[in-house]
Amino acid sequence: MELRSAAFEDAVSNGDRTALLRALDEHVVFRSPVMEKPYHGADQVGQLVDALTESLAEFRYTAKFRAASDTENVAPEAEILVFEARVGGKALTGIDLLTFDAAGAITELTVLVRPLPAAMTLARVVGAKMLELESRT
Repeated sequence: MELRSAAFEDAVSNGDRTALLRALDEHVVFRSPVMEKPYHGADQVGQLVDALTESLAEFRYTAKFRAASDTENVAPEAEILVFEARVGGKALTGIDLLTFDAAGAITELTVLVRPLPAAMTLARVVGAKMLELESRT
């Protein structure tokens, strides 16, 4: 069974911004591992994902999970993609937590990373790019 996240995974893995934007709902919300406030809208989120992926070397997805929930408190249409990469010479592991609407578009994207030294390096490397983007909006 193919996961809903397959189009997103392919777009990110191949650096295909057009395909990435097709996978996102126009009102998608992005929660960054290096910035406090969430970002809204497919265009801005596409730029932020670009900044993250451009900053990561040896990026690859290593595992995929689908959320299974019978409760109303957990999003039943959610998937998790686990990735590994390097940033500033440091190994990094992270997840992309994706939430979908009924049509299969991504409505929320939350990125989490570890360990702390790699996360701090990612914040330094990506932070300037994200602040520059924020200042233009």
